[in-house]
Amino acid sequence: MVAFSADQPSRLVESLDVKDLGYALYSDARMEAARAMGIAYRLDDAGVARYRRLGIDLEEASGEMHHELPVPSVFLVEKGGRILWVYSNPDYKIRPKNERLLEAARAAMAPAP
Repeated sequence: MVAFSADQPSRLVESLDVKDLGYALYSDARMEAARAMGIAYRLDDAGVARYRRLGIDLEEASGEMHHELPVPSVFLVEKGGRILWVYSNPDYKIRPKNERLLEAARAAMAPAP
């Protein structure tokens, strides 16, 4: 399992203190991976201001001025790089259930009829 974060690498170091993280964590502060996967969106000035009021400085977090974030997403990708299944939801609180992920993985690995 691999995870991408919009935070710059220096901010991700804190996550490395977690024992047995269970996945590789990479920085996508420039949003290149998110753009390539079609899940990047740009906040307007009002959105940036809302984040600041919540104590979140997107420019400091990413080290960039683009004001972009990724739509929270899960991609099931085969070793060759082909995307087999995608789940995206702008509401970060709504995540696919583990059973749904397993179902998608099993379907993807099943032999073609």
